[in-house]
Amino acid sequence: MRYAVDPRQTTLIEPAAAMFSPMTIKYLSSDWPGVFRYQMLHLMPAEALGKHFSDQVGCPTKELYGMAGAIFLKEFFDLTIPQTVERYLTDAAWQYALNVNPMEASLSHATVERYLKLFAEDDLASEIFHRVTSALIEALDLDVSRQRLDSTHIFSDMATFGRTRLMGVAIKRFLVQLKRHHPDLYGALDQDFLTRYAPSQAKLFGDFTGPRTVLRQRVAEELLMLVSRFADDERVCGRSSYQAMKRVLDEQCDVVEETVVVKKKTGGDVMQNPSEPDATYDGHKGPGHQAQIAETCSVENEVQLITGVETEPAHVSDQNAPGPMIDQLDAHDRKPEILYADGQYGSDANVVHAAECGVDLQSPVGGAPQQNPGDLTIDDFVVGEKTQTVQRCPNGHEPVSSVHDSGKGRTRTVMAASHCSACPSRNECPVNKVRDEYVIEHTPAEHRLASRRAEQATDAFRENYAIRAGGESVNAGLKRKTGMGRLRVRGSPRVRMAVLLRCAGWNLFRALAAMKQRGIAGFGAFFAAWTLIRTLACRLRRWIEAPDAFRPHQTASGRESPMLAVA
Repeated sequence: MRYAVDPRQTTLIEPAAAMFSPMTIKYLSSDWPGVFRYQMLHLMPAEALGKHFSDQVGCPTKELYGMAGAIFLKEFFDLTIPQTVERYLTDAAWQYALNVNPMEASLSHATVERYLKLFAEDDLASEIFHRVTSALIEALDLDVSRQRLDSTHIFSDMATFGRTRLMGVAIKRFLVQLKRHHPDLYGALDQDFLTRYAPSQAKLFGDFTGPRTVLRQRVAEELLMLVSRFADDERVCGRSSYQAMKRVLDEQCDVVEETVVVKKKTGGDVMQNPSEPDATYDGHKGPGHQAQIAETCSVENEVQLITGVETEPAHVSDQNAPGPMIDQLDAHDRKPEILYADGQYGSDANVVHAAECGVDLQSPVGGAPQQNPGDLTIDDFVVGEKTQTVQRCPNGHEPVSSVHDSGKGRTRTVMAASHCSACPSRNECPVNKVRDEYVIEHTPAEHRLASRRAEQATDAFRENYAIRAGGESVNAGLKRKTGMGRLRVRGSPRVRMAVLLRCAGWNLFRALAAMKQRGIAGFGAFFAAWTLIRTLACRLRRWIEAPDAFRPHQTASGRESPMLAVA
Protein backbone atom coordinates (compact mmCIF):
# COMPACT_ATOMS: atom_id res chain seq x y z
CA MET A 1 0.00 0.00 0.00
CA ARG A 2 1.24 3.43 -0.90
CA TYR A 3 2.23 5.58 2.07
CA ALA A 4 2.90 9.22 1.31
CA VAL A 5 2.44 12.08 3.74
CA ASP A 6 2.92 15.48 2.14
CA PRO A 7 5.54 17.26 4.29
CA ARG A 8 3.63 20.52 3.85
CA GLN A 9 0.63 19.02 5.66
CA THR A 10 1.96 19.79 9.11
CA THR A 11 0.02 19.89 12.34
CA LEU A 12 -0.45 22.81 14.70
CA ILE A 13 2.24 21.45 17.00
CA GLU A 14 5.59 20.71 15.35
CA PRO A 15 5.93 16.86 15.28
CA ALA A 16 9.68 17.13 15.78
CA ALA A 17 9.08 18.64 19.22
CA ALA A 18 8.31 15.17 20.55
CA MET A 19 11.36 13.63 18.84
CA PHE A 20 14.17 16.11 19.46
CA SER A 21 15.18 18.54 22.18
CA PRO A 22 14.49 22.28 21.67
CA MET A 23 18.24 22.92 21.31
CA THR A 24 18.54 20.19 18.67
CA ILE A 25 15.56 21.53 16.73
CA LYS A 26 16.98 25.05 16.83
CA TYR A 27 20.30 23.85 15.46
CA LEU A 28 18.85 21.56 12.80
CA SER A 29 16.25 24.06 11.58
CA SER A 30 18.95 26.69 11.00
CA ASP A 31 21.11 24.44 8.82
CA TRP A 32 20.65 22.20 5.78
CA PRO A 33 18.25 19.73 7.50
CA GLY A 34 15.77 22.56 8.07
CA VAL A 35 15.97 23.80 4.50
CA PHE A 36 15.64 20.27 3.16
CA ARG A 37 12.71 19.44 5.45
CA TYR A 38 10.65 22.55 4.76
CA GLN A 39 11.68 23.51 1.24
CA MET A 40 12.94 20.41 -0.57
CA LEU A 41 11.20 17.36 0.84
CA HIS A 42 7.84 18.16 -0.70
CA LEU A 43 9.57 18.38 -4.11
CA MET A 44 10.50 14.70 -4.03
CA PRO A 45 8.60 12.64 -6.69
CA ALA A 46 6.44 10.62 -4.30
CA GLU A 47 3.62 10.54 -6.85
CA ALA A 48 5.91 8.91 -9.42
CA LEU A 49 7.15 6.33 -6.93
CA GLY A 50 3.57 5.63 -5.89
CA LYS A 51 2.76 4.24 -9.35
CA HIS A 52 4.76 1.14 -8.47
CA PHE A 53 2.63 0.33 -5.45
CA SER A 54 -1.03 -0.49 -4.98
CA ASP A 55 -3.19 1.99 -3.07
CA GLN A 56 -5.40 -0.79 -1.71
CA VAL A 57 -3.45 -4.00 -1.07
CA GLY A 58 -0.13 -5.02 0.43
CA CYS A 59 1.85 -3.83 3.40
CA PRO A 60 2.44 -0.07 3.66
CA THR A 61 5.52 1.18 1.84
CA LYS A 62 8.16 3.27 3.43
CA GLU A 63 7.03 6.88 3.51
CA LEU A 64 7.61 7.85 -0.12
CA TYR A 65 8.72 11.45 0.36
CA GLY A 66 11.20 10.34 2.99
CA MET A 67 12.57 7.49 0.87
CA ALA A 68 13.00 9.70 -2.18
CA GLY A 69 14.79 12.22 0.02
CA ALA A 70 17.02 9.46 1.43
CA ILE A 71 18.09 8.44 -2.10
CA PHE A 72 18.82 12.10 -2.83
CA LEU A 73 21.05 12.45 0.24
CA LYS A 74 22.73 9.09 -0.37
CA GLU A 75 23.97 10.17 -3.75
CA PHE A 76 25.05 13.66 -2.75
CA PHE A 77 27.03 12.45 0.25
CA ASP A 78 28.46 9.59 -1.87
CA LEU A 79 27.39 6.85 0.53
CA THR A 80 27.14 3.11 0.12
CA ILE A 81 23.85 1.35 0.83
CA PRO A 82 24.97 0.22 4.34
CA GLN A 83 26.11 3.76 5.12
CA THR A 84 22.76 5.11 3.94
CA VAL A 85 20.86 2.74 6.20
CA GLU A 86 23.08 3.75 9.12
CA ARG A 87 22.46 7.46 8.58
CA TYR A 88 18.73 6.91 8.21
CA LEU A 89 18.53 4.97 11.48
CA THR A 90 20.98 6.91 13.67
CA ASP A 91 21.67 10.40 12.30
CA ALA A 92 19.48 13.13 13.82
CA ALA A 93 20.19 15.49 10.91
CA TRP A 94 18.91 12.95 8.42
CA GLN A 95 15.87 12.07 10.51
CA TYR A 96 14.93 15.72 10.91
CA ALA A 97 15.51 16.47 7.21
CA LEU A 98 13.45 13.45 6.10
CA ASN A 99 10.69 13.93 8.69
CA VAL A 100 11.44 10.52 10.22
CA ASN A 101 10.40 9.68 13.76
CA PRO A 102 13.51 8.15 15.43
CA MET A 103 11.26 5.84 17.47
CA GLU A 104 9.72 4.38 14.31
CA ALA A 105 12.74 4.44 11.97
CA SER A 106 13.41 1.19 10.13
CA LEU A 107 15.15 0.51 6.84
CA SER A 108 16.81 -2.45 5.13
CA HIS A 109 19.50 -2.73 2.48
CA ALA A 110 17.02 -4.43 0.14
CA THR A 111 14.59 -1.52 0.43
CA VAL A 112 17.25 1.02 -0.52
CA GLU A 113 18.33 -1.12 -3.46
CA ARG A 114 14.73 -1.38 -4.65
CA TYR A 115 14.21 2.37 -4.59
CA LEU A 116 17.53 2.92 -6.37
CA LYS A 117 16.28 0.61 -9.12
CA LEU A 118 12.98 2.51 -9.40
CA PHE A 119 14.85 5.81 -9.57
CA ALA A 120 17.03 4.58 -12.43
CA GLU A 121 14.18 2.96 -14.38
CA ASP A 122 11.90 6.02 -14.25
CA ASP A 123 14.65 8.68 -14.47
CA LEU A 124 13.32 10.26 -11.28
CA ALA A 125 16.66 11.90 -10.61
CA SER A 126 16.04 14.21 -13.56
CA GLU A 127 12.70 15.26 -12.10
CA ILE A 128 14.30 15.95 -8.70
CA PHE A 129 17.14 17.94 -10.24
CA HIS A 130 14.83 20.21 -12.21
CA ARG A 131 12.34 20.67 -9.36
CA VAL A 132 15.04 21.54 -6.84
CA THR A 133 16.93 23.77 -9.28
CA SER A 134 13.83 25.70 -10.32
CA ALA A 135 12.86 26.27 -6.70
CA LEU A 136 16.33 27.54 -5.77
CA ILE A 137 16.64 29.81 -8.80
CA GLU A 138 13.28 31.36 -7.95
CA ALA A 139 14.07 31.68 -4.23
CA LEU A 140 17.40 33.40 -4.90
CA ASP A 141 16.10 35.37 -7.91
CA LEU A 142 19.07 34.33 -10.05
CA ASP A 143 19.78 35.70 -13.50
CA VAL A 144 19.96 32.83 -16.05
CA SER A 145 20.58 35.00 -19.10
CA ARG A 146 24.32 34.19 -19.04
CA GLN A 147 25.48 30.60 -18.64
CA ARG A 148 28.59 28.52 -19.32
CA LEU A 149 28.89 24.96 -20.57
CA ASP A 150 31.65 22.45 -19.94
CA SER A 151 32.15 18.69 -19.69
CA THR A 152 33.80 16.56 -17.03
CA HIS A 153 35.05 12.98 -17.23
CA ILE A 154 33.62 10.29 -14.95
CA PHE A 155 35.44 7.05 -14.25
CA SER A 156 33.23 4.02 -13.81
CA ASP A 157 33.48 1.45 -11.05
CA MET A 158 35.40 -1.06 -13.14
CA ALA A 159 38.84 -2.44 -13.88
CA THR A 160 40.71 -1.30 -16.98
CA PHE A 161 41.81 -4.10 -19.33
CA GLY A 162 44.13 -4.43 -22.26
CA ARG A 163 42.73 -6.03 -25.41
CA THR A 164 43.92 -9.58 -24.68
CA ARG A 165 42.64 -9.53 -21.13
CA LEU A 166 39.35 -7.98 -22.25
CA MET A 167 38.70 -10.91 -24.58
CA GLY A 168 39.74 -13.36 -21.85
CA VAL A 169 37.48 -11.78 -19.24
CA ALA A 170 34.55 -11.90 -21.67
CA ILE A 171 35.17 -15.63 -22.16
CA LYS A 172 35.55 -16.30 -18.45
CA ARG A 173 32.38 -14.38 -17.57
CA PHE A 174 30.41 -16.33 -20.20
CA LEU A 175 31.68 -19.68 -18.96
CA VAL A 176 30.71 -18.89 -15.37
CA GLN A 177 27.13 -18.18 -16.47
CA LEU A 178 27.08 -21.21 -18.78
CA LYS A 179 28.14 -23.53 -15.95
CA ARG A 180 25.51 -22.07 -13.64
CA HIS A 181 22.56 -22.31 -16.01
CA HIS A 182 23.55 -25.09 -18.44
CA PRO A 183 26.07 -27.44 -16.81
CA ASP A 184 25.58 -30.03 -19.56
CA LEU A 185 26.69 -27.57 -22.24
CA TYR A 186 29.58 -26.47 -20.07
CA GLY A 187 30.76 -30.02 -19.45
CA ALA A 188 30.83 -30.77 -23.19
CA LEU A 189 33.63 -28.24 -23.76
CA ASP A 190 37.32 -29.18 -23.82
CA GLN A 191 38.65 -29.73 -20.28
CA ASP A 192 42.01 -28.04 -20.86
CA PHE A 193 40.19 -25.02 -22.25
CA LEU A 194 37.89 -24.87 -19.21
CA THR A 195 40.84 -25.15 -16.85
CA ARG A 196 42.48 -22.06 -18.34
CA TYR A 197 39.35 -19.99 -17.69
CA ALA A 198 38.25 -21.60 -14.44
CA PRO A 199 37.03 -19.25 -11.66
CA SER A 200 39.93 -20.53 -9.54
CA GLN A 201 42.32 -18.86 -11.97
CA ALA A 202 42.65 -15.58 -10.14
CA LYS A 203 44.94 -14.14 -12.82
CA LEU A 204 44.21 -14.95 -16.42
CA PHE A 205 47.15 -16.09 -18.53
CA GLY A 206 49.51 -15.86 -15.56
CA ASP A 207 51.37 -18.99 -16.68
CA PHE A 208 51.83 -17.92 -20.29
CA THR A 209 55.46 -17.16 -21.16
CA GLY A 210 55.39 -16.68 -24.95
CA PRO A 211 54.95 -13.47 -27.00
CA ARG A 212 51.83 -11.45 -26.29
CA THR A 213 50.86 -11.51 -29.96
CA VAL A 214 50.69 -15.31 -29.87
CA LEU A 215 48.55 -15.21 -26.73
CA ARG A 216 46.25 -12.60 -28.22
CA GLN A 217 45.68 -14.67 -31.35
CA ARG A 218 44.94 -17.81 -29.29
CA VAL A 219 42.40 -15.99 -27.12
CA ALA A 220 40.76 -14.49 -30.23
CA GLU A 221 40.40 -17.97 -31.74
CA GLU A 222 38.84 -19.29 -28.54
CA LEU A 223 36.48 -16.33 -28.50
CA LEU A 224 35.40 -17.09 -32.07
CA MET A 225 34.95 -20.75 -31.20
CA LEU A 226 32.51 -20.00 -28.38
CA VAL A 227 30.55 -17.39 -30.32
CA SER A 228 30.17 -19.72 -33.31
CA ARG A 229 29.31 -22.76 -31.20
CA PHE A 230 26.38 -21.15 -29.41
CA ALA A 231 25.21 -18.72 -32.11
CA ASP A 232 22.11 -20.79 -32.90
CA ASP A 233 21.39 -22.07 -29.38
CA GLU A 234 18.38 -20.05 -28.18
CA ARG A 235 19.06 -21.14 -24.61
CA VAL A 236 22.39 -19.33 -24.63
CA CYS A 237 22.67 -16.68 -27.36
CA GLY A 238 20.16 -14.35 -25.73
CA ARG A 239 22.05 -14.05 -22.44
CA SER A 240 23.87 -10.82 -21.65
CA SER A 241 27.20 -12.63 -21.12
CA TYR A 242 26.99 -14.15 -24.62
CA GLN A 243 26.02 -10.81 -26.17
CA ALA A 244 28.94 -9.12 -24.41
CA MET A 245 31.31 -11.80 -25.70
CA LYS A 246 29.97 -11.41 -29.24
CA ARG A 247 30.33 -7.63 -29.04
CA VAL A 248 33.97 -7.97 -27.97
CA LEU A 249 34.61 -10.27 -30.92
CA ASP A 250 32.96 -7.88 -33.39
CA GLU A 251 34.80 -4.84 -32.04
CA GLN A 252 38.25 -6.34 -31.52
CA CYS A 253 38.52 -8.82 -34.41
CA ASP A 254 37.83 -9.36 -38.08
CA VAL A 255 36.58 -12.78 -39.20
CA VAL A 256 37.42 -13.69 -42.80
CA GLU A 257 36.41 -17.14 -44.04
CA GLU A 258 36.27 -18.57 -40.49
CA THR A 259 39.73 -17.14 -39.73
CA VAL A 260 39.96 -14.55 -36.97
CA VAL A 261 42.38 -11.61 -37.13
CA VAL A 262 42.81 -9.15 -34.27
CA LYS A 263 42.34 -5.57 -35.45
CA LYS A 264 45.34 -3.27 -35.26
CA LYS A 265 43.25 -0.35 -34.01
CA THR A 266 39.81 0.19 -32.51
CA GLY A 267 37.67 3.27 -31.88
CA GLY A 268 36.80 4.87 -28.57
CA ASP A 269 33.26 3.48 -28.64
CA VAL A 270 34.30 -0.15 -28.05
CA MET A 271 33.47 -2.03 -24.84
CA GLN A 272 36.00 -1.49 -22.06
CA ASN A 273 34.77 -4.10 -19.57
CA PRO A 274 32.00 -6.73 -19.91
CA SER A 275 30.74 -5.74 -16.46
CA GLU A 276 30.21 -2.15 -17.63
CA PRO A 277 29.13 -2.32 -21.29
CA ASP A 278 28.05 1.35 -21.40
CA ALA A 279 31.48 2.77 -20.60
CA THR A 280 33.60 3.88 -23.56
CA TYR A 281 37.06 5.36 -24.01
CA ASP A 282 38.28 8.93 -24.30
CA GLY A 283 41.77 9.04 -25.76
CA HIS A 284 42.93 11.75 -23.36
CA LYS A 285 41.02 10.93 -20.18
CA GLY A 286 40.49 7.16 -20.23
CA PRO A 287 37.45 4.86 -19.97
CA GLY A 288 34.12 5.81 -18.43
CA HIS A 289 31.41 8.38 -19.02
CA GLN A 290 31.18 12.15 -19.16
CA ALA A 291 28.74 14.80 -18.02
CA GLN A 292 27.84 18.04 -19.79
CA ILE A 293 27.12 20.69 -17.18
CA ALA A 294 25.61 24.15 -17.72
CA GLU A 295 25.84 26.76 -14.97
CA THR A 296 24.75 30.36 -14.45
CA CYS A 297 27.59 32.88 -14.62
CA SER A 298 26.01 36.32 -14.41
CA VAL A 299 28.11 38.63 -12.24
CA GLU A 300 24.92 39.96 -10.61
CA ASN A 301 24.20 36.56 -9.02
CA GLU A 302 25.32 36.10 -5.44
CA VAL A 303 25.81 32.41 -6.18
CA GLN A 304 26.02 30.38 -9.39
CA LEU A 305 23.93 27.22 -9.73
CA ILE A 306 23.94 24.33 -12.18
CA THR A 307 21.05 24.70 -14.61
CA GLY A 308 21.38 21.70 -16.93
CA VAL A 309 22.99 18.25 -16.92
CA GLU A 310 23.42 15.64 -19.65
CA THR A 311 25.35 12.36 -19.32
CA GLU A 312 26.89 10.50 -22.24
CA PRO A 313 29.60 7.94 -23.09
CA ALA A 314 33.18 9.16 -22.73
CA HIS A 315 33.99 8.98 -26.45
CA VAL A 316 31.21 11.37 -27.55
CA SER A 317 32.57 14.68 -28.81
CA ASP A 318 31.66 17.94 -27.09
CA GLN A 319 30.51 19.16 -30.51
CA ASN A 320 27.28 17.21 -29.99
CA ALA A 321 26.42 18.88 -26.67
CA PRO A 322 25.14 22.44 -27.30
CA GLY A 323 21.94 21.49 -29.14
CA PRO A 324 20.55 19.02 -26.55
CA MET A 325 21.63 21.28 -23.68
CA ILE A 326 19.87 24.32 -25.14
CA ASP A 327 16.75 22.22 -25.70
CA GLN A 328 16.85 21.02 -22.08
CA LEU A 329 17.31 24.53 -20.69
CA ASP A 330 14.51 25.84 -22.88
CA ALA A 331 12.15 23.08 -21.71
CA HIS A 332 12.62 24.23 -18.09
CA ASP A 333 12.49 27.98 -18.76
CA ARG A 334 16.23 28.45 -18.22
CA LYS A 335 17.35 29.19 -21.77
CA PRO A 336 20.21 31.71 -21.66
CA GLU A 337 20.75 34.68 -23.94
CA ILE A 338 24.50 34.00 -24.01
CA LEU A 339 26.13 30.57 -23.58
CA TYR A 340 29.90 30.45 -23.06
CA ALA A 341 31.83 27.31 -24.02
CA ASP A 342 35.34 26.30 -25.06
CA GLY A 343 36.50 25.71 -28.61
CA GLN A 344 35.26 22.11 -28.79
CA TYR A 345 31.67 23.35 -28.77
CA GLY A 346 32.08 26.18 -31.25
CA SER A 347 31.48 24.60 -34.65
CA ASP A 348 29.71 26.76 -37.19
CA ALA A 349 26.74 24.39 -37.17
CA ASN A 350 26.40 24.73 -33.39
CA VAL A 351 26.62 28.52 -33.51
CA VAL A 352 23.99 28.70 -36.25
CA HIS A 353 21.65 26.30 -34.44
CA ALA A 354 22.05 28.21 -31.18
CA ALA A 355 21.27 31.49 -32.95
CA GLU A 356 18.11 29.94 -34.40
CA CYS A 357 17.11 29.08 -30.82
CA GLY A 358 17.77 32.63 -29.68
CA VAL A 359 21.09 31.85 -27.94
CA ASP A 360 24.42 33.56 -28.62
CA LEU A 361 26.98 30.73 -28.36
CA GLN A 362 30.30 32.34 -27.44
CA SER A 363 33.06 29.87 -28.26
CA PRO A 364 36.54 30.32 -29.76
CA VAL A 365 36.84 29.36 -33.40
CA GLY A 366 38.81 26.22 -34.01
CA GLY A 367 41.33 25.73 -36.80
CA ALA A 368 44.15 27.96 -37.98
CA PRO A 369 43.40 31.57 -39.01
CA GLN A 370 45.05 33.36 -41.94
CA GLN A 371 48.84 32.97 -42.07
CA ASN A 372 49.72 36.58 -41.32
CA PRO A 373 47.93 38.62 -38.63
CA GLY A 374 47.63 41.60 -40.97
CA ASP A 375 46.05 39.68 -43.85
CA LEU A 376 42.54 40.55 -44.98
CA THR A 377 39.70 38.02 -44.87
CA ILE A 378 36.27 37.77 -46.39
CA ASP A 379 35.01 39.49 -43.23
CA ASP A 380 36.71 42.70 -44.39
CA PHE A 381 34.48 42.70 -47.47
CA VAL A 382 30.91 44.00 -47.38
CA VAL A 383 28.74 40.91 -47.86
CA GLY A 384 24.96 40.95 -48.10
CA GLU A 385 23.47 39.04 -45.18
CA LYS A 386 20.64 37.53 -47.22
CA THR A 387 22.18 37.33 -50.70
CA GLN A 388 25.69 36.32 -49.54
CA THR A 389 27.08 38.33 -52.44
CA VAL A 390 30.01 40.75 -52.16
CA GLN A 391 28.98 44.38 -52.45
CA ARG A 392 32.30 46.17 -51.84
CA CYS A 393 35.93 45.25 -51.21
CA PRO A 394 37.89 46.61 -48.21
CA ASN A 395 38.99 49.61 -50.33
CA GLY A 396 35.42 50.45 -51.34
CA HIS A 397 35.38 49.06 -54.90
CA GLU A 398 32.31 47.27 -56.23
CA PRO A 399 32.80 43.89 -57.96
CA VAL A 400 32.30 43.22 -61.63
CA SER A 401 30.05 40.33 -60.65
CA SER A 402 29.15 38.39 -57.52
CA VAL A 403 26.95 35.30 -57.82
CA HIS A 404 25.85 32.93 -55.06
CA ASP A 405 25.31 29.33 -56.17
CA SER A 406 22.76 27.94 -53.70
CA GLY A 407 23.30 24.40 -55.00
CA LYS A 408 27.03 24.42 -54.23
CA GLY A 409 26.65 26.83 -51.33
CA ARG A 410 29.42 29.10 -52.64
CA THR A 411 29.67 32.69 -53.83
CA ARG A 412 32.03 33.57 -56.71
CA THR A 413 33.05 37.21 -56.95
CA VAL A 414 35.03 38.83 -59.77
CA MET A 415 36.78 42.14 -59.12
CA ALA A 416 37.94 44.64 -61.76
CA ALA A 417 41.55 44.10 -62.87
CA SER A 418 42.08 47.86 -63.03
CA HIS A 419 41.35 48.12 -59.33
CA CYS A 420 43.10 45.00 -58.04
CA SER A 421 46.33 45.30 -60.05
CA ALA A 422 47.16 48.69 -58.55
CA CYS A 423 45.61 48.11 -55.09
CA PRO A 424 47.88 49.05 -52.15
CA SER A 425 46.49 46.05 -50.18
CA ARG A 426 47.19 43.57 -52.97
CA ASN A 427 49.66 41.46 -50.96
CA GLU A 428 47.28 41.15 -47.97
CA CYS A 429 44.08 40.57 -49.97
CA PRO A 430 42.53 37.06 -50.40
CA VAL A 431 41.51 37.89 -54.01
CA ASN A 432 43.39 35.57 -56.38
CA LYS A 433 44.39 36.23 -59.98
CA VAL A 434 42.94 33.51 -62.22
CA ARG A 435 44.05 34.02 -65.80
CA ASP A 436 42.83 37.54 -66.58
CA GLU A 437 40.38 37.77 -63.69
CA TYR A 438 40.69 38.65 -60.02
CA VAL A 439 38.47 36.20 -58.14
CA ILE A 440 37.48 35.45 -54.55
CA GLU A 441 35.19 32.57 -53.52
CA HIS A 442 33.60 31.98 -50.14
CA THR A 443 30.84 30.06 -48.39
CA PRO A 444 28.46 31.47 -45.77
CA ALA A 445 30.25 29.35 -43.15
CA GLU A 446 33.63 30.79 -44.11
CA HIS A 447 32.21 34.28 -43.83
CA ARG A 448 30.79 33.56 -40.38
CA LEU A 449 34.05 32.00 -39.17
CA ALA A 450 36.05 34.96 -40.41
CA SER A 451 33.68 37.33 -38.60
CA ARG A 452 34.01 35.35 -35.40
CA ARG A 453 37.80 35.34 -35.61
CA ALA A 454 37.79 39.10 -36.07
CA GLU A 455 35.49 39.55 -33.08
CA GLN A 456 37.53 37.24 -30.88
CA ALA A 457 40.70 39.20 -31.57
CA THR A 458 39.28 42.19 -29.66
CA ASP A 459 39.95 43.02 -26.02
CA ALA A 460 36.20 43.29 -25.39
CA PHE A 461 35.64 39.67 -26.38
CA ARG A 462 38.54 38.39 -24.28
CA GLU A 463 37.31 40.32 -21.25
CA ASN A 464 33.75 39.08 -21.71
CA TYR A 465 34.77 35.47 -22.42
CA ALA A 466 36.99 35.22 -19.31
CA ILE A 467 33.89 34.39 -17.28
CA ARG A 468 33.79 30.91 -18.87
CA ALA A 469 36.83 29.75 -16.88
CA GLY A 470 34.74 29.56 -13.70
CA GLY A 471 33.08 26.40 -14.98
CA GLU A 472 36.26 24.43 -14.28
CA SER A 473 35.90 25.05 -10.53
CA VAL A 474 32.40 23.56 -10.55
CA ASN A 475 33.62 20.34 -12.12
CA ALA A 476 36.51 20.13 -9.66
CA GLY A 477 34.20 20.84 -6.72
CA LEU A 478 31.72 18.15 -7.75
CA LYS A 479 34.51 15.58 -7.93
CA ARG A 480 36.12 16.67 -4.67
CA LYS A 481 32.99 17.03 -2.53
CA THR A 482 30.56 14.51 -4.03
CA GLY A 483 32.86 11.82 -5.43
CA MET A 484 31.58 12.33 -8.97
CA GLY A 485 35.03 11.76 -10.47
CA ARG A 486 34.75 8.01 -9.81
CA LEU A 487 31.26 6.67 -9.16
CA ARG A 488 30.33 3.51 -7.31
CA VAL A 489 27.78 2.45 -9.94
CA ARG A 490 27.73 0.91 -13.40
CA GLY A 491 25.51 1.35 -16.41
CA SER A 492 24.25 4.54 -18.03
CA PRO A 493 20.95 4.76 -16.05
CA ARG A 494 22.69 4.52 -12.66
CA VAL A 495 25.47 6.89 -13.74
CA ARG A 496 22.89 9.41 -14.93
CA MET A 497 21.00 9.14 -11.65
CA ALA A 498 24.14 9.62 -9.56
CA VAL A 499 25.28 12.66 -11.56
CA LEU A 500 21.89 14.39 -11.51
CA LEU A 501 21.38 13.93 -7.77
CA ARG A 502 24.90 15.10 -7.01
CA CYS A 503 24.31 18.22 -9.09
CA ALA A 504 20.98 18.83 -7.34
CA GLY A 505 22.69 18.47 -3.96
CA TRP A 506 25.47 20.79 -5.10
CA ASN A 507 22.86 23.43 -5.93
CA LEU A 508 21.13 22.99 -2.58
CA PHE A 509 24.26 23.39 -0.49
CA ARG A 510 25.57 26.32 -2.54
CA ALA A 511 22.21 28.05 -2.11
CA LEU A 512 22.35 27.32 1.62
CA ALA A 513 25.77 28.95 1.84
CA ALA A 514 24.41 32.02 0.04
CA MET A 515 21.52 32.25 2.49
CA LYS A 516 23.92 32.15 5.40
CA GLN A 517 26.03 34.88 3.84
CA ARG A 518 22.94 37.05 3.66
CA GLY A 519 22.84 36.86 7.43
CA ILE A 520 19.34 35.49 7.62
CA ALA A 521 19.03 34.32 11.20
CA GLY A 522 16.90 31.27 11.78
CA PHE A 523 15.73 30.95 8.18
CA GLY A 524 14.85 27.33 8.82
CA ALA A 525 12.43 28.34 11.56
CA PHE A 526 11.03 31.02 9.28
CA PHE A 527 10.43 28.45 6.55
CA ALA A 528 8.78 26.17 9.07
CA ALA A 529 6.42 28.88 10.30
CA TRP A 530 5.60 30.02 6.79
CA THR A 531 4.88 26.46 5.69
CA LEU A 532 2.73 25.84 8.76
CA ILE A 533 0.54 28.89 8.15
CA ARG A 534 0.09 28.05 4.49
CA THR A 535 -0.67 24.40 5.22
CA LEU A 536 -3.15 25.06 7.99
CA ALA A 537 -5.19 27.22 5.66
CA CYS A 538 -5.06 24.53 2.98
CA ARG A 539 -6.01 21.75 5.40
CA LEU A 540 -8.91 23.79 6.78
CA ARG A 541 -10.29 24.32 3.30
CA ARG A 542 -9.87 20.64 2.41
CA TRP A 543 -11.49 19.55 5.70
CA ILE A 544 -14.52 21.67 4.94
CA GLU A 545 -14.76 20.22 1.42
CA ALA A 546 -13.98 16.54 2.26
CA PRO A 547 -13.76 15.73 5.97
CA ASP A 548 -13.62 11.95 5.33
CA ALA A 549 -10.22 12.28 3.73
CA PHE A 550 -8.71 13.11 7.11
CA ARG A 551 -9.98 10.10 8.99
CA PRO A 552 -7.11 7.75 9.95
CA HIS A 553 -6.88 4.42 8.15
CA GLN A 554 -6.53 1.12 9.94
CA THR A 555 -3.37 -0.89 9.27
CA ALA A 556 -3.23 -4.68 9.28
CA SER A 557 -2.04 -4.60 12.91
CA GLY A 558 -4.99 -2.47 13.99
CA ARG A 559 -2.91 0.67 14.42
CA GLU A 560 -4.11 3.91 12.91
CA SER A 561 -1.92 5.27 10.13
CA PRO A 562 -2.05 8.74 8.50
CA MET A 563 -1.94 7.20 5.07
CA LEU A 564 -2.89 9.37 2.17
CA ALA A 565 -3.46 8.23 -1.38
CA VAL A 566 -0.88 9.35 -3.91
CA ALA A 567 -2.41 11.19 -6.83
